Amino acid sequence: MAVQPLIARRSLHDEIVTRLRDMIIEGTLKPGTKVPERELCLQFGVSRTPMREALKVLAAEGLLDLPPNRGAIVSRIRPEEIEELFPIMGALEALAGELACTRIDEAQIAAIARLHAEMVGHFERGAWAPYTKLNRRIHEAIFAAAGNAALAGLYQGLLVRTHSVRFLAQRSQARWQEAVDDHVAILAALEARDGPRLANLLRQHLTHKAAMVREAIERLYEDVTAA
Repeated sequence: MAVQPLIARRSLHDEIVTRLRDMIIEGTLKPGTKVPERELCLQFGVSRTPMREALKVLAAEGLLDLPPNRGAIVSRIRPEEIEELFPIMGALEALAGELACTRIDEAQIAAIARLHAEMVGHFERGAWAPYTKLNRRIHEAIFAAAGNAALAGLYQGLLVRTHSVRFLAQRSQARWQEAVDDHVAILAALEARDGPRLANLLRQHLTHKAAMVREAIERLYEDVTAA
């Protein structure tokens, strides 16, 4: 596990929560595995009390399980949760897309276009991890352009819950190409400020993501169990 820099005391609780959440989202802490509490305390330079408080916060978010006397375990997403959560995320993204088309300015569109170009470059090089991070930034930028904090908050809660699986579950080349093609169409609709078309494209994009996760999730958890 990579060495983590020490955490400043002034923001101890929030920093521990944020770093642990990122480690789960990015797959450093994998679904179904135990959180190495002692090792992380040493790496972060913190005591076990704030670490355990942070673990409780992440358990409340659904990212960790805290079985009695077993330590914290990274939660697994069940296949049925994919069926429940992704349509909701698609609906939220569709609404954000419609709102964004009525409010977005040229500078915001240009920033998203730059992120898109960089993301496509990672796709062409087969660099999955940086591609995934830029993908997330693009979707977050659309929500920012929508200018609705409540909508963005609902989406972020679901995104955190599902993103670790989406990050780890590397898609087939065909699925990956499908996702890039989706993003090309999404950017075009955004540039045209075509809200209804963008909404439909974002719903479709989440349907494609759900299919990718369904295809990969069983294999992913089999690998974790075998390890």
